[in-house]
Amino acid sequence: MDSFILLDYDTLRIIWWLLLGVLLALFAVMDGADIGVAMLLPAVAKTDDERRVLYNVIGPVWEGNQVWLILGGGAIFAAWPVLYAMAFSGFYLAMLLLLVALIVRPVAIKYRSKLESQQWRNRWDAIWCLSGVVSALVFGVAIGNVLLGVPFGFDPETLRPLYTGSFFGLFTPFALLTGVVSILLLAFQGAVVLSWKTEGLIAQRAIRCARVTGLLMLLLFIGAGVWVATGLEGQVVTSAIEPGAFSNPLSKTVEVTAAGGWMLNFSLYSWMWLAPMIAVLAALVAVFLVARGSLFAVFCSSVSVIAVVLTFGFALFPFLLPSSSQPDAGLTIYDASASHLTLWVMLLVTCIFLPMIIAYTSWVYSVMRGKVTADSVHNAPHSY
Repeated sequence: MDSFILLDYDTLRIIWWLLLGVLLALFAVMDGADIGVAMLLPAVAKTDDERRVLYNVIGPVWEGNQVWLILGGGAIFAAWPVLYAMAFSGFYLAMLLLLVALIVRPVAIKYRSKLESQQWRNRWDAIWCLSGVVSALVFGVAIGNVLLGVPFGFDPETLRPLYTGSFFGLFTPFALLTGVVSILLLAFQGAVVLSWKTEGLIAQRAIRCARVTGLLMLLLFIGAGVWVATGLEGQVVTSAIEPGAFSNPLSKTVEVTAAGGWMLNFSLYSWMWLAPMIAVLAALVAVFLVARGSLFAVFCSSVSVIAVVLTFGFALFPFLLPSSSQPDAGLTIYDASASHLTLWVMLLVTCIFLPMIIAYTSWVYSVMRGKVTADSVHNAPHSY
């Protein structure tokens, strides 16, 4: 069986860490734009026709964009089962809040035009907008709590995960800051997409929103980085990790470092600084070019979103979920993964189906290219 597996265990673990990052980054870019459009509804669409334009901007693609979140969850389940068990049990109420927000979003899209009543439509518009805000906030708060460390440990005999935190304990000042950064980042992505896909007053309002949200996001992103570098404790694995060892979260020793500990990777690997630098520069270019309504501005904002995700991943490596109450129980890519064979088989499956998903998604975006206007909405037989 070992001869069938062409890559060693630790290499597969790193590959799956990279794949998880790719899936989360694609979700943040693509479905993040849909979430951003929903959040911006009250700011850029004032009439019913204008609101219908926003619904039809994301209408043909939002269901496909959610696939990246499903793939990310599936990757965690298959490649990092201990992480899946800990995160989904410890963050149960937060996950439930996120699921409610993601569930009511398609309901709002589908039910908005079932009645001609303006009051009916206004209520669904409010639900759609709120679903975007809640989703972005939960994602950001989750990132903040991972950097702070999550209060969990393991039963030493059964390795059953034990979460000791609370729902309201997730909303600390730093976690709320990262939550606001997430809201602004996705709103920025949505605004840039709207400036590219729409015309007239909607595009003009979207341009103003992109400039405001983009610059505010940069300020808070840099502020959060300064907080991490000067006021946030980090963690580092101090015991040697045996190459190719079986996954056991309690087989290592972790030291809690002083403030700025999460910056250690950036000190050891200076090329990692490219991620936050690109995040800032790409966002500034997008802010500068957004008035042109060009696809290049969307490309730059998307690169900025990807770079923000990379910055988080680089700072945390090799941790997936550090523990604040029992540091030695923190989950890393080397002690929380599935078996060698499982990672290999799943990699083969991914190499077959991921290109198909990318090709299909690219085809859909190609078919649905062009501006969305009030006239095109009224003339399209299947518009929202």
